[in-house]
Amino acid sequence: MIYNLAFIGFGTVGQGLAEILLDSEEELYEDYGFKFKVVAISDTLKGSVYHPNGIDLRKTLEMVRDGHSLNDYPEAATTGWDSLKTITESNADIIIEVSWTDLKTGEPALTHVKTALQAGKHVVLTNKGPIALAVNELEQLARENRVELRYEGTVLSGTPAINLGRYNLAGSKITMFQGIVNGTTNYILTEMEKGLSYEEALKQAQELGYAEADPTGDVEGWDAVGKVVILANVLMDQQITKDDVEREGITKITREDLKSALEQGKRWKLIASAKVNEDGSVTASVKPEMIPLDHPLASVSGSTNALTFHTKYVGQVTIVGPGAGKLPTGFALLTDILDIHRILQASSKHA
Repeated sequence: MIYNLAFIGFGTVGQGLAEILLDSEEELYEDYGFKFKVVAISDTLKGSVYHPNGIDLRKTLEMVRDGHSLNDYPEAATTGWDSLKTITESNADIIIEVSWTDLKTGEPALTHVKTALQAGKHVVLTNKGPIALAVNELEQLARENRVELRYEGTVLSGTPAINLGRYNLAGSKITMFQGIVNGTTNYILTEMEKGLSYEEALKQAQELGYAEADPTGDVEGWDAVGKVVILANVLMDQQITKDDVEREGITKITREDLKSALEQGKRWKLIASAKVNEDGSVTASVKPEMIPLDHPLASVSGSTNALTFHTKYVGQVTIVGPGAGKLPTGFALLTDILDIHRILQASSKHA
């Protein structure tokens, strides 16, 4: 079977997956029996291209890097389709949703995902909005239409937080998690500890591409809140919303605060956590905390992320890895695609 892939959005993350697919095409077939064609790309800024027999992924990357619109792709069957038309009218089997994130409404990604699932197409995404706001509804929609929905990259990029909790720790009874789930704020705190002011550290993070021109989503904790909601609902079978998460960002932390913490044998980190209480309720928060230097999260520096799961049967399990970046996040999409491939292979053998 050859899978037809369609990209909805073709920014940094989409291009990261495209580069991985080009680099690993032979190995993916040899190691996993996975073959693919990219049949469509639709991006509001970069244009849209579709051909049922596949498009030249290397050429599309070159066009985008050179500032050309994909509407000018020379061998296209058609160009100019919007996202919804690409989803419904292309022959894609798997929709790769990598448009921009909106944690307030989930749009336009929420409509993209619903439309794809209703059209009987599998979906992989790194977009936190739809999963944070409507994961249960979307999972139900996927079941009703007998398709797969995967979203590993919504939390720690290519570091397997969701898959670890969902598969490897299945049955372990996760009662709590706490972690550093936003690389931008962790980088800023690390640099401030070295002596930079908040403003200097933020500017450096922006220059390195860790922080957006408007860093509010990161530094005020909203990005981490979305990830807490996803982890609690997906791995702890809860139904919380962003309004259930106590939130405080890092903008009030000073160099003096960081220095004082070190003198006490502690370190400031923006900690995202959720805990299931004895009565079944959940206490969830994103806020700066002073943690002991011997804590597993204390040594996690720079833009690195880390997450500790507290379980009934295994104890504490901590994972550390990149929480952002073109290739790590693109890789998260690839792991989801391969997971869908394995499921479909297994089902076809038992058919």
